[in-house]
Amino acid sequence: MITQYIKAAMRGAQYELMENGRWFATIPACECLWAEGADVESCREELESSLEDWILLGLHLGHALPVISGIDLNPQPAYAEAD
Repeated sequence: MITQYIKAAMRGAQYELMENGRWFATIPACECLWAEGADVESCREELESSLEDWILLGLHLGHALPVISGIDLNPQPAYAEAD
């Protein structure tokens, strides 16, 4: 499920060529996540790696992750069965 989430999030990535000739990328749905690289491919690879870390850290810290393409990685509350 995490792999599908990463793929879906990466489809929403936005890239921009900066004035210094390097590439900058974000995924708007993923707050405070960004990457940069010397070329588009290295920027994409860095963004994907950063996304993986962002997901794991968010889950560890209990942050609410955005639902992307219907994929919800957030822990669901456990309900006690009625006696």
